[in-house]
Amino acid sequence: MSGVTSVAWRAVRTYLRRFGNKTTVVSDLKAGLVLGVESVPDGLAAGLLAGVNPVFGLYGYLIGTIGGALAAGSVLMTVQATGAMAVIISDVPQTQGGDGASSALATLAFLTGLTMFGLGVAGAGQLVRFIPTAVLVGFINAVAVSIVLGQLDTFTGYTSAGNNRVSRALDSVLHLFDFDWLTVLVGLATIALVLVCERTFLGALGMVVAVAIGSGIAALLGPGRIALVSDVARIPNTLPTVALPDFSLTFELVVPALSLALVGLVQGAAISSSIPNPDGRYADPSADFRGQGLSNLATGLFQGMPVGGSMSATALVRSAGGRSAFANLVAAFVMAGVILLMGGLIGLIAMPALAGLLILVGIRTVKPRDIAMVLRTGPIQLTVLSVTFVLTLIIPLQYAVIVGVGLAVVLHVARQSNRVVVKRWEFGPHTQLPIESRPPRALAKSEVVVLVTYGSLFFASAPVFSAQLPETQGDCAGTVVILRLRGKDELGSTVLRVLEKYAVDLRNAGGMLLLAGVNQRVHQQLRDTKVLDQLRAERVFTETPQLGESLRRALRFASEWQITQRDGSKEL
Repeated sequence: MSGVTSVAWRAVRTYLRRFGNKTTVVSDLKAGLVLGVESVPDGLAAGLLAGVNPVFGLYGYLIGTIGGALAAGSVLMTVQATGAMAVIISDVPQTQGGDGASSALATLAFLTGLTMFGLGVAGAGQLVRFIPTAVLVGFINAVAVSIVLGQLDTFTGYTSAGNNRVSRALDSVLHLFDFDWLTVLVGLATIALVLVCERTFLGALGMVVAVAIGSGIAALLGPGRIALVSDVARIPNTLPTVALPDFSLTFELVVPALSLALVGLVQGAAISSSIPNPDGRYADPSADFRGQGLSNLATGLFQGMPVGGSMSATALVRSAGGRSAFANLVAAFVMAGVILLMGGLIGLIAMPALAGLLILVGIRTVKPRDIAMVLRTGPIQLTVLSVTFVLTLIIPLQYAVIVGVGLAVVLHVARQSNRVVVKRWEFGPHTQLPIESRPPRALAKSEVVVLVTYGSLFFASAPVFSAQLPETQGDCAGTVVILRLRGKDELGSTVLRVLEKYAVDLRNAGGMLLLAGVNQRVHQQLRDTKVLDQLRAERVFTETPQLGESLRRALRFASEWQITQRDGSKEL
């Protein structure tokens, strides 16, 4: 029993180390104060961007930050609503107004959390590396444009018409004279103030000051004319209460939840792979998946919008001096204090000031260097980027995410299938090292041809593999083809059929197929599918730890078989 207690105590102490020690308290308090104050207008802006009650954005920031501090694998990861996730939410009709919008948002966050947590438990953290850079660059930059376009109505005071953000933006351009120019002035002033204040001692807090001054300008120039946060949402001086999800909406929200999970996890994986923990080690992406999943389960229960690992917030808390997860806990306490003590003041924030802040965020999200890198990579990557970018702009974002991931899978399969190469190995009289060349187009009589395959042999690569095998149309009497399969851990059923057919065709032409370097898994596949009966068990040579041993045995078998063919003796 004492041993169990000792193990449990060690686990508790290991966990508590994520919150630092007495040497990190002061720096974490400072960083948490900066992040907490900055997160208030940022959280409201996220709610505005998502088209929901801005308070739900602030609640998402509050609960998500706590969840990330307690559960994320990356100690310094800040879990908050990201711009890409907010844009996806804005395209989900069930969350946009109406009596059931808040329960739909809670359900969406809960389903997103279940998806993230399930993927984390399944150890799927490494799967994000299979999404090509071109897809991510196209998606992120399209989201940046969507953020800017989505704020034009609030920024200009003109309600545009159209089926998507692009058509609504064009409608706005055609109605310049219908803009409320005092509203535009407040938005422009806020952008200018952010740019100026950030260059002063205020640093990241300059964003807060700029929004406050912009709201003050709105109060002076257009009282009752310029929209305020209180005009679109009631700002309570209370912390969020429990709001149970409505699981009757599951079928309608499962696709948006999957899209949110994929986007949030991919953005969070950028933190896992680039920001080490205080001990110098990089976190397991799957642990971050689980942490983000638990954060969303909590936000779904406490009236918050879906959240994910935020690179910008994580970078802010690190640059402000944060050294442990305690900094994020401090930020959450600061946000809670602002909600409890200053709810009335939050309602006085001017909507065009928040819109100006979001437009600046969108512009800064555009990554010209990443776009240029993809453009230089080649036409295929350019096509993938372009398709992802356009679809993200013109169709609901949750479907654009699924299409992008599907495109990534198709691209990966196509690329792998075309990378299968068959080479011939020939051994000279004075060296044991093979000379590699292209295989013959057709087999000649009484020759031994050793073939080696490079690349993955699976269903999509089977036609490419088959087309590179030498033809068996002529007289192949006494001819042996040895196919070396060392390093092939598994063969698809389509490839097995190719091998079976080639063995039959070669035997009908008077020749023989041998397999060398076959591992136990592939040998089991050959046996289970009865392909081994066609190939014949004695003609399949399993691999050994000694490189080249199975190939030498195959060559010796081929030589003995050719002798029996010439002498007319019984076939081996």
